[in-house]
Amino acid sequence: MEVKTERSRPIAVFMAFGTKGDVYPIAAVAAAFACDQWNYEVIFISHAAHQDLSAHLAESNIRYTPVSSPPVLPPPESDENEKSVALSFCSQKHIMTKEHRRECLSIMESIFGDGLNIEGDFVSINFFALEGWSLAEQFHVRCVVAAPYVVNYTAPSSFQRQFRRELPLLYQYLQEAPCGKLGWKDVIHWMWPLFSEDWGSWRRDELYLSPLLFTDPVTGHPMWHERPSSPLLLYGFSREVVECPDYWPSNSRVSGFWFLPSRWQFSCSNCQYIFDSRSELCSNHTGLYRFLTANQSTPLVFVGLSSAGNMGFIKNPKALLCILQAAVEKTKCRFILLTAGHAPLDKALQVAVDTGSSVLSNGISLCNGNLFCFSGSIPYSWLFKKCAIAIHHGGSGSTAAALRAGIPQVVCPFMLDQFYWAERMCWLGVAPEPLRRNQLLPDNYDDVGIRQSAHMLENAIIRALSPDMKARAKDISEKISQENGVLEAVRILKEEIG
Repeated sequence: MEVKTERSRPIAVFMAFGTKGDVYPIAAVAAAFACDQWNYEVIFISHAAHQDLSAHLAESNIRYTPVSSPPVLPPPESDENEKSVALSFCSQKHIMTKEHRRECLSIMESIFGDGLNIEGDFVSINFFALEGWSLAEQFHVRCVVAAPYVVNYTAPSSFQRQFRRELPLLYQYLQEAPCGKLGWKDVIHWMWPLFSEDWGSWRRDELYLSPLLFTDPVTGHPMWHERPSSPLLLYGFSREVVECPDYWPSNSRVSGFWFLPSRWQFSCSNCQYIFDSRSELCSNHTGLYRFLTANQSTPLVFVGLSSAGNMGFIKNPKALLCILQAAVEKTKCRFILLTAGHAPLDKALQVAVDTGSSVLSNGISLCNGNLFCFSGSIPYSWLFKKCAIAIHHGGSGSTAAALRAGIPQVVCPFMLDQFYWAERMCWLGVAPEPLRRNQLLPDNYDDVGIRQSAHMLENAIIRALSPDMKARAKDISEKISQENGVLEAVRILKEEIG
């Protein structure tokens, strides 16, 4: 009989899936936690596509464990037979999901499967790592939830009515939960997808758990004798920006925004090493540095759509470039475009100036030097201080960086929480009404469409540069600059695990 060996160190597993904006802020918290809690063995699980994090996390003695699934599944190419394409996409997604969960199970078995659990072990998941909840249950480990944005999916309007009709005893169990115990607020706020047939069959067939959470696997009845505490729901944003209503779960905590260390945000390794000491860029990026420091009397407009390109939303990169060139002429501002390494957009730029990728990685100029295009990445905390406004997709990281820099924003959301942040920035008075996707990226690539989009962008920029919006942005910046969201998140985690 195999004897399990007891570990001497508790384990903290941070499991985060999704795009960089979903994953990197949680990695920053994990790194700070590992530095503060040296007695912990800290493991970070994410996509192999984010492997560049591994070196940064290794500096804090964190083991990076990759899974092969991509951060996002690219949308299918349009086809005459749309039904066939949709079926193929769904089939591909099903296969990929099955393999992803198999990998996650294998990783968790390697971590918790060979020894006895000890006090202090925990698994932290984000909203795209819901498999972590069931895996933590299987290995009898505490699970907490951490996210840099408000939960980005909402239960269908019929969910509660259907749940109450089909699962009356479980509904009663959740509704009658005492204060501090897991109850209906947790379910309706973020846990409701775990009650779908897809998750239930996986729990039953692969993990040998009850298909329904909080029920006995034999009788299917609620576990009346066992009421778990409401799990920690740790949010990485500021109370100065997001209201926290009473109907949120009882153990919801807000720490402040989770900003990344500056050196994590450079695509250039040379810049990583010299920036901390001199706050300058390396000699390979003198063109970028000259552009940012020249003609500072003319407003500088940042444009960055981050993952929108890789999600398939930038269908015509050439049209986007034409719109930006027209906007330069109309507004008389200078623009800096970060392409986020989106290959079709980079290619369109190379064609526009008849140059190679090596030149693009160092930056190229268009519009008589008033539009600078750069395919690498640099810290927003440094760049935004040099900008008058930021035009972006509404990602939580871009939004937070602009708020901290105290500059107005123009937001064009594409999906999920981006719509929330776009509306929220408008409501706070630091951004005009959000741009619709077809206003910035028109379907019709012709002169009329280009002029209309450029006109819409010009109007948004003029409103963003108004004295009222600039003053409001500065006011919020002063408030959130007093916060350290990462350190507060570590403090809350330590408090939660005792």
